[in-house]
Amino acid sequence: MKTGSEETRLIVVRGNSASGKSSVAAGIRDRFGRGLAVVGQDNLRRIVLREQDRPGGANIGLIDTVARYALEAGYHVVVEGILYADRYGDMLTALMADHRGVSRCYYLDVPLDETFVRHAAKADPVYLAQVTEDHLRDWYRERDLLPGGIEAVVDSRSTLDRTIDRVMRETGLAELPAHED
Repeated sequence: MKTGSEETRLIVVRGNSASGKSSVAAGIRDRFGRGLAVVGQDNLRRIVLREQDRPGGANIGLIDTVARYALEAGYHVVVEGILYADRYGDMLTALMADHRGVSRCYYLDVPLDETFVRHAAKADPVYLAQVTEDHLRDWYRERDLLPGGIEAVVDSRSTLDRTIDRVMRETGLAELPAHED
């Protein structure tokens, strides 16, 4: 079912834990302003549903539904999360195909050693105590790309600002006005 409009933008930001997905999504929202919805896998899966990440999980449909709802309401949407290709790939591919406007998908490619460094720098001591290097190693999937070459790969040398600049430019968000209050 078609969703959004020719004016809306759909951006998917994927990658391993501690690759910078949430920071990129927040940075895009900060730069753009009102009218951009961030649909975070962690929020919907862990907080709203309190669900483990598993094949066929309810969060997959919820992510799709929330993204489509926001697009239909005229919001630009950033879907962000680990979003393993084998579990979320069909939903993401269909969402992008159904979106009437510009859709872009980015994969943040960060090596495991850099993942450990970035994770250790997180400011949340409770999270750091709950998520260990063993967890990160178990969850890590090297270049877990979606089929069909639909993702732009952003390597770990790209700074946060450069990555946000790239997404804003390539999606056309940099040229669009934010929603007014």
